[in-house]
Amino acid sequence: MSAPNYSTVNYDMFVLIGIPGLRDLHMLISIPFCLMYMVAVAGNVILICVVAVERSLHEPMYFFLSLLAFWDLVLSSSTVPKALSIFWFDDVDISFGGCVTQLFFMHFAFVVESGILLAMAFDRYVAICYPLKYTTILNHDVIGKIGGAVVIRSFATVFPIVFLVKRLPFCRTNIIAHTFCEHIGLAKLSCADITINIWYGISVPLLSVMLDMVTIVISYGLILRAVFKLPSRDARMKALSTCGSHVCVILMFYVPGIFTVIAQRFGRKIPKHVHILLANLFVLVPPMMNPIIYGVKTKQIRERVALVFSSKGKYC
Repeated sequence: MSAPNYSTVNYDMFVLIGIPGLRDLHMLISIPFCLMYMVAVAGNVILICVVAVERSLHEPMYFFLSLLAFWDLVLSSSTVPKALSIFWFDDVDISFGGCVTQLFFMHFAFVVESGILLAMAFDRYVAICYPLKYTTILNHDVIGKIGGAVVIRSFATVFPIVFLVKRLPFCRTNIIAHTFCEHIGLAKLSCADITINIWYGISVPLLSVMLDMVTIVISYGLILRAVFKLPSRDARMKALSTCGSHVCVILMFYVPGIFTVIAQRFGRKIPKHVHILLANLFVLVPPMMNPIIYGVKTKQIRERVALVFSSKGKYC
């Protein structure tokens, strides 16, 4: 039998079918998804407003925190609204340009957030290990350069994916068994060789994120060594408490992502709908939990949020 000829078709529209095997439960699944997204948006917007208006929070750590909140909004908003439109309105169609835009901003936001977490770890390292030089080392110019470097590095890492996808002809199928577009999933629909997509899509972004993780671990190793050298128990506990919320955020960001990657790579017996649910939770849970964690752990944020609500939102 001769091989089928795919060269006569090149799709420019794709179909996101949602969660295969659970399509009858789409409306039910949409309820927690919508609630988590609403909490994520409200929490991160409030956090950004509070940091902007409260002068006592105009410090490097809170500047990085507001950046993290902004990119949390980008990460969740790049995928969740489309997923909800699939669940509610059966709006399954997406253009090729829309698909590429979605996967770009999702991957871009992920790499940016990893870099911001690294910057926050560096901030805690300087604050605890070199407290007298803190404001000198992390002045406004340095903070701006760190923020710019994080965004530029992430853009340079992710933007080539756009060209790698755009070069591919899509003539095999236009059905994507997912709630959003992602690089490798879209590339697998192509009828061309995608070896370079697989190597770049896995190695380059993963290496940049892994480098961030290793550097964060080293930073906290140095922090712990400095903390346990402090003379008083109260000083040690105070130093550790200032890092507690950051450690929680780091775990919330990296653990679901690592688990998702491991499940996709080695969990071949895991049903497809479980993989998709995990991927959606990965873009929902960290953005939802980050402002909650910092709100609970940071007294200034708690007090200012209470004041914002008591003043009927005049600060935002």
